Amino acid sequence: MSQIQHPLIRPGALEARQYQLAIAMRALEANTMVVLPTGLGKTAVALLVAASRLKEEGSRVLVLAPTKPLAEQHHRYFRDLLLLPGDDAFVLFTGETPPAERVRAWERARVCFATPQVIKNDCLAGRYSLEDVALLVVDECHRAVGNYAYTFIAEWYARTAKNPLLLAMTASPGGDPEKVKTVCGTLGVERIETRVETDPDVAPYVHERTLEFVRVDLPPELAGARDRMHCLVDRRIEALRRFGFQVPDRERLSMRALNGLNAAIQARIAERDPAAFQAASVQAELMKLRHGLTLCESQGSVPLARFLERLAVDGASEAGTKASRRLAGDPDFVELVASSRSWEGELHPKFPVVRAVVEEQLRTDPESRIIVFASYRDTVQALADHLCVLGIHAERFVGQASRDTEKGLSQRQQIDALRRFRNGEFRVLVATSVGEEGLDIPSTDLVVFYEAVPSEVRSIQRKGRTGRSGAGRIVVLVTRGTSDETFRFISQARERAMQKGLERMRTREPAVQAELPDGAVPGEGQLQQHLAEFIPDGPAIVADDRETPSRVVEALRLAGAALEVAHLEVGDYAIGDRILVERKTARDFVDTLVERDLLGQVRALADAVPRPVMVVEGADLYSHRNIHPNAIRGALAAIAVDMGVTLLYSANERETAELLLVLARREEGGRGERKSHPRKSRRSVRDQQLYALSALPDIGPRTALILLDAFGSLLGVFSADRAALAAIPGIGEKTAARIHDFVRQTG
Repeated sequence: MSQIQHPLIRPGALEARQYQLAIAMRALEANTMVVLPTGLGKTAVALLVAASRLKEEGSRVLVLAPTKPLAEQHHRYFRDLLLLPGDDAFVLFTGETPPAERVRAWERARVCFATPQVIKNDCLAGRYSLEDVALLVVDECHRAVGNYAYTFIAEWYARTAKNPLLLAMTASPGGDPEKVKTVCGTLGVERIETRVETDPDVAPYVHERTLEFVRVDLPPELAGARDRMHCLVDRRIEALRRFGFQVPDRERLSMRALNGLNAAIQARIAERDPAAFQAASVQAELMKLRHGLTLCESQGSVPLARFLERLAVDGASEAGTKASRRLAGDPDFVELVASSRSWEGELHPKFPVVRAVVEEQLRTDPESRIIVFASYRDTVQALADHLCVLGIHAERFVGQASRDTEKGLSQRQQIDALRRFRNGEFRVLVATSVGEEGLDIPSTDLVVFYEAVPSEVRSIQRKGRTGRSGAGRIVVLVTRGTSDETFRFISQARERAMQKGLERMRTREPAVQAELPDGAVPGEGQLQQHLAEFIPDGPAIVADDRETPSRVVEALRLAGAALEVAHLEVGDYAIGDRILVERKTARDFVDTLVERDLLGQVRALADAVPRPVMVVEGADLYSHRNIHPNAIRGALAAIAVDMGVTLLYSANERETAELLLVLARREEGGRGERKSHPRKSRRSVRDQQLYALSALPDIGPRTALILLDAFGSLLGVFSADRAALAAIPGIGEKTAARIHDFVRQTG
């Protein structure tokens, strides 16, 4: 078996596979997407390309992965195989790494591994530059759609790097050709390199994987619960039809149909149709019932009982949603909850099947590693508990988010669990979808699908956790006559469609070229190289750090704004010393008006600066909640007239960014300063006094009114000492000191 010989790769550490070498050589020529079945070494290809770029360019490499465990896995792999001097040549960035520490580590590092959101935030904040990154590796690149952080990073990299090269990797780009085109366009991919398991140069490295489907029947108790939920669903379908909506029969009530129904309801709400507001609540009930049916048919009695109990508690609470309260008041639902409380243990036959399959595998090979995938956390917890009670050491592997009394796993805990699983400290990992992508546990011998999944991407990712270094076994559990069977056939059809699409992509010679979106030009990434010295020369804008997930901040950075990201106590964007902008989507505006203190937020904005601005983003402010239009108009009037806040409107995030740029350019051009007191002549003396006071630092209209009422005149305010000012209710010692010192300063 021949080995790779390269001055930067540890001798004898990497097998020389011809298909990996061929793909790596092609990937060095242009931005490339590599599509390889799991277990065939996409990371090895990335290592080969990285070693070549590091040797030839002498700069640095950035490797992105969607989760910290996957980024840590790449970090470990590269660190073990690449020969780079210095303990700090390899660094791992996550959200837990403080920004200042990331900046210091970046300067010393040759290869950086990170989750994409961290790099996006650092680029937006201008903490370091990507100009000397010779290779950007984007793992699980099928995620590069919509507002995912990969989309911004790829564009920013193409604009700012001196000699950019991008390597995208995935085992499952998806069966939709349009989505593949979108991903290629987003990342600037110019060619696609792919192999399938039957290719002559790949076949010797493919390990046998057996696929078994185990079918089970729904037990009587759960069949009865399903029938009761069917009745609840049918009544709500009829109610929606009476409201005038077209709703399919229960058998065809898919998630797509429910989303389409929601769009129709929202359109009627925009027309102020009273029935539409009631319909929205009924549609929300349907969503909950559909989830309950999924749990009943494919998950089990324990997850279903927990879900029903949460609904009942929410419905009994004054803070509960209207949909939960309506469901909790339905006699059939009350009986359903009561019956679920009488269930003892897990009733679904999938549980004993999982136990039997796991026990059989461990009897055959006690050193096996086994992964059980389930879609829902309640099922994961119940399965892990069930196996542990039987004496099989199993641990759950879930995401970071916590809800109710259930704690998620931090990124550190996820990495530790994978390390112990890899080392054989326990044999069974029970995971949600967080364990599907990319995790390399070479000795995993068995993968169990607790349920079939309709996504070909998720199905392929799950299957790829086994058969990586030896024969593997995949067992899929299917409940007869339920959505399990439907999803099984859907995923199989989509996998076949994806394989056919990949075959079409790889027939072009001499290079396998992706079909780029209309207007895209192959090689366009290279045309961006002259922008390597790009330095923001646009107007200065400070963005609140909580705004970084929005496309507004991305658009500002890409437009060349001199952007600073910081924590703002008030507002979302600061422009100079005089303008503070609060950004509200139309939905957020109405939600804050109903559920939180919108006017209090705006009042704080108005008190903070001379030129407060609110941007309302999105169409039709009056269609998002069942609230009278006059209430919204009253709020707008109070904001504009009573508080003196300028109201601006935009259609979307990009238009908001353009508005901010216009405001910033006007401010930097000095146009605002010439009009700092534009309405002097028609004000009363008192109004002019308040206006003058409110121009002092940290003094808004409310504080100015308090001061003028207390001292009677501007002279009284300006002559007062610190103690007298601080004695006024609402002023405080810090504000008093600032007023006292400011009016006594010389120019």
